[in-house]
Amino acid sequence: MATYVMLTTLTDEGRKTIKQNPSRIREVNKEVEAMGVKIVAQYAVLGPYDFVNILDAPDNVAVSKVAMELGSRGTLQPMTMAAMNLDEFVDSLL
Repeated sequence: MATYVMLTTLTDEGRKTIKQNPSRIREVNKEVEAMGVKIVAQYAVLGPYDFVNILDAPDNVAVSKVAMELGSRGTLQPMTMAAMNLDEFVDSLL
């Protein structure tokens, strides 16, 4: 499994949805897991993004599918980045 960071920003529609039904976040998490991507950690944050998600996915195709599916709903805008842990990064430079 590869690690990915997904930063998301809620749209106006997404903010309305979350305000009316906060548990929708957990429902979406279950949908993501059903697509074969594990949510390792999830944080609500202040600043230009609303959420930071750490994901484990089998490959770029799987995480791209999640990003496209979620983004196409019109409730959030995702930005997804592949990540590697620091030890792997340092080892790759030796």
